[in-house]
Amino acid sequence: MSASDPTVRPPAAPRERTRAHVYCRPPEPVVFPASEEAPETNRHLELRTALYLILKRELAQGATLGSNQFVYWDPTTSRKRLAPDAFVRLGVPHRTFRTWKTWLHGAPDLGVEIVSESDEGEPDWDEKLARYRASGIREVVRFDPDDRARPIRIWDALDGDLVERSADDPDLRACEALGLWWTVVEDPSIGPMLRLSRDREGGDLLPTPDEAEAQAREAEARTREAEAQAREAEAQAREAEAQAREAEAQAREAEAQAREAEAQAREAEAQAREAEAQAREAEAQAREAEAQAREAEAQAREANKTLEAEVAALRAQLAEAKGKRRPRRRSPG
Repeated sequence: MSASDPTVRPPAAPRERTRAHVYCRPPEPVVFPASEEAPETNRHLELRTALYLILKRELAQGATLGSNQFVYWDPTTSRKRLAPDAFVRLGVPHRTFRTWKTWLHGAPDLGVEIVSESDEGEPDWDEKLARYRASGIREVVRFDPDDRARPIRIWDALDGDLVERSADDPDLRACEALGLWWTVVEDPSIGPMLRLSRDREGGDLLPTPDEAEAQAREAEARTREAEAQAREAEAQAREAEAQAREAEAQAREAEAQAREAEAQAREAEAQAREAEAQAREAEAQAREAEAQAREAEAQAREANKTLEAEVAALRAQLAEAKGKRRPRRRSPG
């Protein structure tokens, strides 16, 4: 029966005794065994252990988990018990324990049974389901790895009863207790395996410890690779920055050289203009000297003409003078 069944009442708190009575015999305490010998196939062990470790890794911060430990729900007898292959009690961080007593810790929120060949000595399913109903567990999952058509069956606590979900329920595999989804994954070594997923399609599986370790190694490798790439990018950035500074220095040097070349060009242009002016001045002076030379030549020709005229005049005068002084011829006497 579920915890909400009004016929299930918690035991009354013991009243403090006010008298010392005489009894016929000492009390016999109820012993609640923590375990008993039971056969288990290695496949069942691996399926059970894998599911327990998956649940523990995901839920241990906020839930207590058990596997194959006795769950007692009647403080008066040790015969009323269950040993789910996995069970979860929400709201209490995980801790170790030998047995689970519902009158002390509350009924588990989820119980899981994995069908195995070793179940032959166990109570039949109807009897086991009646025990689950009496324990108050509110969601029961039965996984049969050999049932390919319907490997997962689920019962919910409703109005004091455990009622199985219909096979055509669209949310058949919803794990209401945990807010997850049940799914079956084919494992290469053990075959069909009961798993939990964060999505309906089973694409976002809760990892097994080995998968989580592999994912952690892969994430660590990605982190190291990203760090190496970051360091390489940082080195490249530093190199690029150094190259940029060098290029900037070269640009400044080239700019200074360009300014110097421009100044030299302006100076050369000024010198060229000055040389051109000096050439023009020299040309003018040459022309002036040429003009002066022509003028001097003309004056020389004029002076020469004058001189020639004067020489001719003097010659004429000389000739005339010579003519006048010629002696008379004397006759023989």
